[in-house]
Amino acid sequence: MLKIYGIKNCSSMKKAFDLLNELGLAYEFHDYKKQGIDAGSLKAWLDAKGQDVILNKKGTTWKKLSEQQQQAALASEAGLIDALATHSSLIKRPVLQTQQGYIVGFDEAAYRALK
Repeated sequence: MLKIYGIKNCSSMKKAFDLLNELGLAYEFHDYKKQGIDAGSLKAWLDAKGQDVILNKKGTTWKKLSEQQQQAALASEAGLIDALATHSSLIKRPVLQTQQGYIVGFDEAAYRALK
C-alpha cells in the first residue's frame, strides 16, 4: 500500500489526494503536522532523494529561520534531520512512499505510472 506524508491543508497535497483517488489507488495518509515525523523516516528520505529534493528552501518556514538555524540545518545530516523534525513545513510535499521508492513533490506522470 502507498503511504503519503504531508499536511492536510496544502494545494499540492490536495492534487495528490485527488489523483490517487481518481486512479483508485489505496493509500495511508500520515499528517506530520499532527503526528510528527521520526528521524528514521527523514534519514531514509534523505538517503534516497538527497537534501536538495527533501528540503524546501522556497517556503516561508525556511526564510523565517535565522541564519544560524539555516546554517545548523545545512552543517550536517543530524542537524538537517533535527530541523526537519522540528519544522515539518521544511519538508517538500507530498512525500509518497511506494514499493519502488519515494516520489517527492506532486508529479502527476509519476503518480499515473503507479497504476
